[in-house]
Amino acid sequence: MLFNSIDFLVLLCCVLTAYPFLYKRPKSRNVLLLAASYVFYGWWDARFLSLLFLSTVLDFAIARKIDSSRNDRNRRYLLTTSIALNLGVLGYFKYANFFLDSTVRLLNQLGIQADFVTLNIILPLGISFYTFQTLSYTVDVYRKQLAPSRSLLDFALYVSFFPQLVAGPIERATSLLPQLALPVRYLPSDFPVAIWLVIFGFFKKVFVADNLGASIDPIFESHTQFNLGDVVLAIIAFAMQIYGDFSGYSDIARGIARLLGFQLTINFRCPYFASSPSEFWQRWHISLSSWLRDYLYIPLGGNRGGKLLTARNLMFTMLLGGLWHGASFKFVVWGAFHGTLLILQRHGVAFRWVGMLCLTMIGWLIFRAPSLSVAYAMLFETEWTLTTNTLRLAIKILFYAGPLIAIDVWMERTRDLLVATKLNWCWQTILYTSLIAATVILGFDGSTDFIYFQF
Repeated sequence: MLFNSIDFLVLLCCVLTAYPFLYKRPKSRNVLLLAASYVFYGWWDARFLSLLFLSTVLDFAIARKIDSSRNDRNRRYLLTTSIALNLGVLGYFKYANFFLDSTVRLLNQLGIQADFVTLNIILPLGISFYTFQTLSYTVDVYRKQLAPSRSLLDFALYVSFFPQLVAGPIERATSLLPQLALPVRYLPSDFPVAIWLVIFGFFKKVFVADNLGASIDPIFESHTQFNLGDVVLAIIAFAMQIYGDFSGYSDIARGIARLLGFQLTINFRCPYFASSPSEFWQRWHISLSSWLRDYLYIPLGGNRGGKLLTARNLMFTMLLGGLWHGASFKFVVWGAFHGTLLILQRHGVAFRWVGMLCLTMIGWLIFRAPSLSVAYAMLFETEWTLTTNTLRLAIKILFYAGPLIAIDVWMERTRDLLVATKLNWCWQTILYTSLIAATVILGFDGSTDFIYFQF
């Protein structure tokens, strides 16, 4: 069920119709939201509801056991069990085919004929996101930073909360669980902020991302038919596409949650204005980068062991971050690329905004190209010529991405992601009407999946 679909609109209208009668009663409200969340998730494939429920029940029970145990060895055993189960399930569904195929190719290159049966494994939607959520909950309970939930209903809703279930933000239990346990108390700013986030999010997805995707997909799929100018423009367009698509989802999720009385984590802060690798990850997919920092990089030792160990920790963290995005060597290389940039920064290499932006674009080529060989060919084996098609593509990018760039410049200069909500009613009406009109009239014709659904 996509946000930009009639099915979701019907579901949301049903929830909002019943909500005024229930939002002050946490238990009844959470029953409604949990039912809506399971309908939302089961709409794709109801079979995976059992996997979602199993993960919920196991981590709920294990966290309770960890909290009640006074034996450190037993607590570590329980935590290890939770980590092994969660990562085992994630690894099976996401990486089994990848490792089997890689093993076959390696053996064949060594002269050993191998032909394993490829498993036809379907990747459950959102499994990377809700697995990291439940893992962080168990770890926080183990660290005694969080008391375990006493309500399976509240915890199940925390894991499956439908606005952010399939593509984040990755919420911490320390932030969202307390909100789910209390009656909703609306603030005067909640409604205008929610409306802005939903309108802006749909504009990013339908007008910017989907239109740009339709324009550049042929270049990535048939790069030999295009020139280097087309390739460079396609990389720029993809940078805006993935930003519009992913941040658009996060905005819509935060907006819907705000309508329901809950605040979700800010996931993007104008990332293309970053002037260093570390600043980029403080602005892009913030919920994932902070998760990797708190639950992987710091436990590995962080920057406490000298330059060599810090470099190891940075590279390992970014390799895992790349692999989190997908079962492919190109994502491993993408993670290694960003890990190298972070290591260079740590060793005193100075980055500037333009240089960081260019390096980010190179990273997006690795990320988007069908394979590493295609990425190399697009960058180094394409002739530099200019055609009328190149000019048309440049105009398309400017038309679809220009308004988003302008709004981001405005937000960056004011240091306020919600500056639009502070305009007077006349300018707000003009801005909101323009974004809605562009989305409805000029938006891509048809519903397309959000890019991060595949992760």
